Amino acid sequence: MRIDIVSLFPELAEAFFAHSIIGRARAAGILDLAVTNPRDFSTDKHHHVDDTPYGGGSGMLMQAAPVYAAVEHILPVRTPHTRVILTAPTGVPFTQDTAKRLATYEHLVLVCGHYEGIDQRVEDGLADETISVGDYVLTGGELPAMVITDAVARMIPGVLGAADSAGEDSFYTGLLEYPQYTKPAVFRGMAVPEVLLSGHHANIAAWRRRESLRRTWERRPELLARAPLTEDERRLLAAWEDGEA
Repeated sequence: MRIDIVSLFPELAEAFFAHSIIGRARAAGILDLAVTNPRDFSTDKHHHVDDTPYGGGSGMLMQAAPVYAAVEHILPVRTPHTRVILTAPTGVPFTQDTAKRLATYEHLVLVCGHYEGIDQRVEDGLADETISVGDYVLTGGELPAMVITDAVARMIPGVLGAADSAGEDSFYTGLLEYPQYTKPAVFRGMAVPEVLLSGHHANIAAWRRRESLRRTWERRPELLARAPLTEDERRLLAAWEDGEA
């Protein structure tokens, strides 16, 4: 998969590309990652990419022309296998399902807004969709672009060391991930649950599923409405609600 980030601050994206799991996947050729600065496509002699908003208001807006030129340089031909995404707080919420969907494309281009925003014509005529990573406002779209890249990259075969690691992540199955422990078995008086030391794989799997269900019920109960649950699990939730378990 190829992922391009369009950013006025390419050094941020390059630093992200160079480290940890993303860096290893890039070095291995599993991910093709690049960053493009729209300032390089400005026709202004000072390479300006912003201007005042029509109708007045505070701050400056990114102009459409340099962004269009940067994306069209990256993607001279658009196909059903490519996707151009604008990151903005006005977009639809980013979820694990979104990450899984985006991982099916061959090429993603993530456009980072800055200043007070970006000319609406980028969203209307260039972007395939607009995504928000949360109900808050950041100083730019670079962090959201990195979040999306990281979440999507985990879905690509070979990026993670263990083949089933992504499938056990929180949200992948609709529930939060179960608690996890490593050595020592007792730390400051806190012991690892006995079932995890038992070596009984079926019991461990059952415990993990129950704890995943419990954690979701306690912390993110709204997720349960669309999670795939068995009848036994629904009865267990009802018992917890009634204080019977």
